[in-house]
Amino acid sequence: QVQLVESGGGLVQTGDSLRLSCVASGRSFSGYAMGWFRQAPEAERKFVAVINWNGGSTKYADSVKGRFTISRDNAKNTVYLQMNGLKAEDTAIYYCATATGSSTYYTRSTEYNFWGQGTQVTVSS
Repeated sequence: QVQLVESGGGLVQTGDSLRLSCVASGRSFSGYAMGWFRQAPEAERKFVAVINWNGGSTKYADSVKGRFTISRDNAKNTVYLQMNGLKAEDTAIYYCATATGSSTYYTRSTEYNFWGQGTQVTVSS
């Protein structure tokens, strides 16, 4: 079992930045890819970013490429999502999750087996 706790969400204005954190506990964290997903009201949960087990490879959704950066610190069992240039359409609940494998291949929610409770990000225009 892995427990994931996200933090760092909030209410910001268009163009602002936020950094989300996700702390893992329980099973070994470092051997697995970690992903961020988001879910807007009345919408499906969507892939945002994934980082492989050692932080050497990342992948992003086209909608956030160039604005968001995913990173991880395995010594702290923490994965981050730096979000710059926030837009109103970035408003959603953001979830971190543990993939079932170690690479950045995993971009579908069904490929993740542990999830945090989510943190709300609201971008006001």
